[in-house]
Amino acid sequence: MDIATMTSKGQITVPKSVRQHLKLGAGSKVRFVLEEDGTTRIIPLNVPIEGLAGILHRPGMKVVSLEEMEQAIAEGARDWD
Repeated sequence: MDIATMTSKGQITVPKSVRQHLKLGAGSKVRFVLEEDGTTRIIPLNVPIEGLAGILHRPGMKVVSLEEMEQAIAEGARDWD
């Protein structure tokens, strides 16, 4: 278990083992989520674009072409006029 101490300015240094586990580096951002049970989660917001591949796929989902996507976007945009 790692421990960090907060400075008078509210800053902490994330322990090296935690940085490595979360793949955090200089400039990385994290989100703090306060749970109802009193626990806090730290969520890294540094997911590389390659890590997002396939996150929207659902079994049985129809595969569409780029042209079909562009058409759907255009149709949706017309609804905003």
